[in-house]
Amino acid sequence: MCEKHRTDFQPDSSGADPCTHPGPCQPADARRAVERAITECCRATHAPCDAHAVSDAQLVASELTTNAILHGGGMTDFHVDVVGRGVRVCVSDRSDRVPVVAPPVDRQGRRRAGGRGWPIVCRLARDVQVSDLPSGGKCITAVVPLG
Repeated sequence: MCEKHRTDFQPDSSGADPCTHPGPCQPADARRAVERAITECCRATHAPCDAHAVSDAQLVASELTTNAILHGGGMTDFHVDVVGRGVRVCVSDRSDRVPVVAPPVDRQGRRRAGGRGWPIVCRLARDVQVSDLPSGGKCITAVVPLG
């Protein structure tokens, strides 16, 4: 696989990009950026792309961006790199709060609608790190194996 391959997000040409940072604004944008990075790497090395690994990496990117939007005050940065035999997804947001696993039911015993994103990230990634940012907020880095 690639020693290192990085792709920068390129918004589609359908209109103005409302982001205040040069990365994806929505989970769908993050999924496309991950697919593009992996596909370009496979093409460059003439190696087959494992569809399951691509799906896992896209799901991790989608969950991290969704969590940044819903719980982190919005995304402030996004990067995706293919490094060695994995894809590294980095999502920064404005919150200093570390993600936690929410119980599947609330105090009244009712099932929660959400709360599954962080466990999905932790299950699919081989390495997950949460780092404080000097200017405030955090960066979550997850490395998903590519087969």
